[in-house]
Amino acid sequence: MTDTAKPMVREAVGVFQTEKSMQAAIDELLTNGFNRAEITLLASTEAVEAKLGHSYKSVKALEDDPDAATIAYATIEGPGAAEGAVIGTLAYLGALAAFVPIVAGGGALAAALIALGVGGGTGVTIGALLARLIEKHHADYIADELSHGGLVLWVRTWNAADEATATRILKAHSGADVHVHGLPDIDTQG
Repeated sequence: MTDTAKPMVREAVGVFQTEKSMQAAIDELLTNGFNRAEITLLASTEAVEAKLGHSYKSVKALEDDPDAATIAYATIEGPGAAEGAVIGTLAYLGALAAFVPIVAGGGALAAALIALGVGGGTGVTIGALLARLIEKHHADYIADELSHGGLVLWVRTWNAADEATATRILKAHSGADVHVHGLPDIDTQG
């Protein structure tokens, strides 16, 4: 008799009612040896429904669903870093776009410096607007997940000690319905 059981991936899962409590749990998981790559969140409603082929009312129905669309955890600095990069890049490009033609055309240094300031200011303005869009997108994502019952957090565990540590941390930070489940390992499915 051959064993046809598929390898399973073990995960601890919990649902949080605030971004702050979820982030505190993630911070503690990271300081206790869990890798960022072992932490996933529920994807946007649109992505989840597209993958499932139907709508859902509550995240509770998705906690143990191997077909639920997930996203990798990105650090809390992620949106802020993206905002800074957008603003900085557009400021630089705007300044450069205004400065180069004047200098290349033999323009006076004063005119070139004025153009540099105006171009950079325009880039900063556009960058700030794009940064607000990034911030709004994040806030909309959080609000949407909460409207479906909470923020779902999955933590890949490798052994019984990981499972105990992860569930303890999730519960300590107000995680609800904290439990461990097994899912088919997608890397070994044929």
